Amino acid sequence: MFLKRILAVILLGVVSAAAQGAGNTGKKPAKAGSTAKPAGSKEASQSQQVMAPKSFDLNAMDKSAEPCEDFYQYACGNWRKNNPVPSDQSRWGRFNELAEYNRQVLHDILEKNSANNPKRSPIEQKIGDYYATCMDEKTVNKKGAAPLKPELNRIAAIKTKDQVIETIAYLHSLGVQALFGFGAQPDLHNASVVVAGVSQGGLGLPDRDYYISDDPKSQETRQKYQEHITKMLNLLGDDEAAAQKEAQTIMGIETKLAQAAMERVKMRDPKNLDHKMAVGQLSALAPNFQFARFFAATGAPSFSEVNVVPPNFFQQVNGVINEIPVDDWKTYLRWHALRSAAPNLSEPFVQENFEFTGRYLRGQKELQARWKRCTQETDRMLGEALGQLYVKETFGPDGKQRMLRMVNALEKALSEDIQQLEWMTPETRKQAEVKLQAITNKIGYPDKWKDYSTVKIVRGDLLGNSQRARAFGVKRDLNKIGKPLDKKEWDMTPPTVNAYYQAAENDINFPAGILQPPFFDKNVDDAVNFGGIGVVIGHELTHGFDDQGSKFDAEGNLKNWWTEADRTEFEKRTGCIADEYSSFIAVDDVHLNGRLTLGENTADNGGIRIALRALRAAMAQDAKNSANQEKDGFSPEQRFFLGFAQVWCENRTPESARLLAKTDQHSPGEYRVKGTVQNNDDFAKAFNCKPGQKMVSANACHVW
Repeated sequence: MFLKRILAVILLGVVSAAAQGAGNTGKKPAKAGSTAKPAGSKEASQSQQVMAPKSFDLNAMDKSAEPCEDFYQYACGNWRKNNPVPSDQSRWGRFNELAEYNRQVLHDILEKNSANNPKRSPIEQKIGDYYATCMDEKTVNKKGAAPLKPELNRIAAIKTKDQVIETIAYLHSLGVQALFGFGAQPDLHNASVVVAGVSQGGLGLPDRDYYISDDPKSQETRQKYQEHITKMLNLLGDDEAAAQKEAQTIMGIETKLAQAAMERVKMRDPKNLDHKMAVGQLSALAPNFQFARFFAATGAPSFSEVNVVPPNFFQQVNGVINEIPVDDWKTYLRWHALRSAAPNLSEPFVQENFEFTGRYLRGQKELQARWKRCTQETDRMLGEALGQLYVKETFGPDGKQRMLRMVNALEKALSEDIQQLEWMTPETRKQAEVKLQAITNKIGYPDKWKDYSTVKIVRGDLLGNSQRARAFGVKRDLNKIGKPLDKKEWDMTPPTVNAYYQAAENDINFPAGILQPPFFDKNVDDAVNFGGIGVVIGHELTHGFDDQGSKFDAEGNLKNWWTEADRTEFEKRTGCIADEYSSFIAVDDVHLNGRLTLGENTADNGGIRIALRALRAAMAQDAKNSANQEKDGFSPEQRFFLGFAQVWCENRTPESARLLAKTDQHSPGEYRVKGTVQNNDDFAKAFNCKPGQKMVSANACHVW
């Protein structure tokens, strides 16, 4: 559900579910590589045991720093000094630290099931064979680009524009969304029903601005991208002159798509995503796309209406369709088929793909070990199959109940906060309360698992396995069109170290992977846990009331439930946050985009306030609660703020910092901490900060 993902606001954002790894809520993982190793997996036994993260770490602190001047340095200074970005990463933080530790759990499960044992269950067979095939680098290298030949031959056979459209549909069926996006999404005005949707897309660089900005770095990136395309096509067999010409053709087509695309910030406004029309209207708007032919070729069920995001993109690109010769479209499609398949081809393709996307764009010094990539790939492709074994091994029976108690405490605190807001009128406050009470909580893992029985996994066929798994996901998604929305589904796999809120479903989702240190630890006091997982819960709840979520009602429909005066005041207050974060510098001369990061920053600021309120309620309820006591020389509220800050300890490569400032809706960890505490009077009181100090804002922003 492509638009569903746009409207899902995620705690960390840029780290994919698969890349996060697996979670563990109590049991120590067996030593990675201690079981049978599949063919070609020499490095399977080379993974080193990673220490479990700590929830509260005095050694992470730099006590020489003044907390009221730089709280991030005070809480994380020594951690940052002692934890430089590893060579196989582009950034390194507590999320990554936990993911690396948890990935060992998944690795051990996969190693165990990679042996070709006839006694394996169907699920064990699928995940084990997928992983074993991925680890069999010798076979992958021997095949070179041959596994991609059927797709390349199909593209080479194109002779007409009709065949261009049909081939685009075929590539979409394999998960290669060339030219534009197509999928299922909740109806924005009737969230109980799933409708079809098309969206702008078709780019190879991370954002439209890379194609149209004239700053030196963007110009350099465009040149590097064309050089990368040339090298990849060289590997495919094209000579240098032909590959260079093809790279220019691809760049020209993608630039036209970028020029027609809507800016990333505007895509955050739900009203810009709301353009449902009859299929006939879309065909009239952009006849050269031949949507009737395209939709039929994808195998999607028939439908009469489609949401178009945004109409202007399709209207502008409509002319481009016929302007570009068929041979140039073949070049474009060939590139996107290759680009998508590259991670599952032989080593030269993998390495060149890394050189541009990893080393150049993100500053990653070396490619991750193959076992890590294969573990992540299996989680990405067969996540709920692998997730079943993960949950069985790691998620204790009390996990959900423990988490639900925390969620209930935070929801009660947010309700009290809403009732006491001085700037909101009773009419809007009542509707806010209705929405809060309607939020559903999904904890740990799905009640019903995805059925992968139709996915054929063949040992020795890595790209084929990937294509069939992707095709399964695409078909499953398209088959939802016209049916009721299944609100029990998850968009993250159970091992994921992350959390999210979805406006269309009005729910908060906490995979099992995040329910452990440094976010939650049953062995530490409530002050630290409320500063960790408590703020995460508060963050996700607040997303229902940020600049995006506040435009959806309790049922998940795009509907205004505000009085005009309250909405004006709300936008004034969120504008304060946008301006504050726009003043922060990500790297060199690149500032954060406060409008792009507004939802996450609003959620951070609201989440920490309601988590502290919930902590105080817990302390008042139980005078003997250990959180009431000073510990390690810090008061409960000081430990709360330190627990919060240490979740966000991180380092980034300069390249990654620059990329994320342009594309990520989340602020860097440093500013998630500084921006939040400098708006918080309770922080100033806890650390006895005075007006004029850097962590005390003269114009503090306050929404929730």
